Amino acid sequence: MKVFDLLEEIEEIVDTASGFPLTGKIMVDSEELLEIVREIRAELPQEMKQAQWLEGEQSRIQGEAKEKYETIIADARAQADALVDNDEITRRARDKAEEILTTAEEKATALKLGTYEYMDSILFSFQEKMEQLNATYFGDMFNTIETTFAGISDTLQANREEIKSMAYEVHIESKDYIE
Repeated sequence: MKVFDLLEEIEEIVDTASGFPLTGKIMVDSEELLEIVREIRAELPQEMKQAQWLEGEQSRIQGEAKEKYETIIADARAQADALVDNDEITRRARDKAEEILTTAEEKATALKLGTYEYMDSILFSFQEKMEQLNATYFGDMFNTIETTFAGISDTLQANREEIKSMAYEVHIESKDYIE
């Protein structure tokens, strides 16, 4: 990833810069550093596109889960209707339909929860990487970039909280349905 290469270049410049005795200060070419910062800014939108892609993937996966859920429910109802002929067959059909509906609900819930966990792990990993970049490379010298990373981190955390909330609601709904 180009951003990491540019950050390594900044690190090398700082490591090889001439120092002022007894001060801990160094002398660097500001134009060279500013050019690297500009290149980093040019690369950051790619990271933003990845975050947007993740959001789109979340919606797509949720849509697919809902479609599968609805298909399973429709199939279960169709099977139950087809089996209603006499008392014994009707009883068996009802039992089977309830079993299919319960299984479908459990699978749909598991799929939703799995989707939320997957998205949460991706967002958490991305959030950790952003925080690591912020802590390692920018410090006080790049307050503007630090503010950007903090905003991204807050957004990712909010997205994670939203996913957890949706997962909790699905969990509660599935308990209500089973009861």
